[in-house]
Amino acid sequence: YLPQESSIFKELSVEENLALAGESTFKNSKESEEKMESLLDAFNIQAIRERKGMSLSGGERRRVEIARALMKNPKFVLLDEPFAGVDPIAVIDIQKIIESLIGLNIGVLITDHNVRETLSVCHRAYVIKSGTLLASGNANEIYENALVRKYYLGENFKV
Repeated sequence: YLPQESSIFKELSVEENLALAGESTFKNSKESEEKMESLLDAFNIQAIRERKGMSLSGGERRRVEIARALMKNPKFVLLDEPFAGVDPIAVIDIQKIIESLIGLNIGVLITDHNVRETLSVCHRAYVIKSGTLLASGNANEIYENALVRKYYLGENFKV
């Protein structure tokens, strides 16, 4: 689970954040270290491994938080507003990460208000209004849905 709010341990280094998540997952420290090294490489965070959580940019923090979640070897990941508080370049990085998770057969559930960013990586979307399902479908079906345009996207919404 990746909450919308920052969940990184600010006083710990990137490496310590990942190692802490691995402590309860792996039987021995060698397995944990191997997993951590692979995630540091995969998320391009090797160069910041010794930096404290409080010194990371929004995009760096998000990559570390996702890597930390993956230290648990999950089958599914829930990402709550993964694009909140990150710059446009970091959005692209997070989209690539989500696509790679899907490629690894890790289920990804995203809750987000950033329609363009989210729908570009979703296979299926659900739009909820006042606790009721307004529409569901692939990105094109959502973009073209008259109720979604009326209540959520607006009539002038462009992809």
